[in-house]
Amino acid sequence: MTDAAASSEPMTSLSKDELNRLTDQLIEKLKTVYDPEIPVDIYELGLIYKVDVSDDKDVAIDMTLTAPGCPVAGEMPGWVRDAVMEIPGLKSCNVELVFEPPWDSSRMSDEAKLQLNMF
Repeated sequence: MTDAAASSEPMTSLSKDELNRLTDQLIEKLKTVYDPEIPVDIYELGLIYKVDVSDDKDVAIDMTLTAPGCPVAGEMPGWVRDAVMEIPGLKSCNVELVFEPPWDSSRMSDEAKLQLNMF
């Protein structure tokens, strides 16, 4: 007998519809967090590198900063975690700062480039 079979908890997975709904909510919440030096949200800036959601609704986010010496480097992961945890039903959210690959303006959405007159 495997460990999974021995577990008394039933194994469940998020349905495609539930994952899509959660993805939309995650994007909505990520768009509420702004880089304080640039008037564009972190999602459109391309600072979010990866978002994983487990079947238990634990969220893991890899994000970066526009510059490693960003003055809010210590605070921004908390802002992201707080925004994401406003989504009902999430169990946890862990935000990791990563610097590989380095961020550059090519990661920005067209919307962000338009806001910053970069076209």
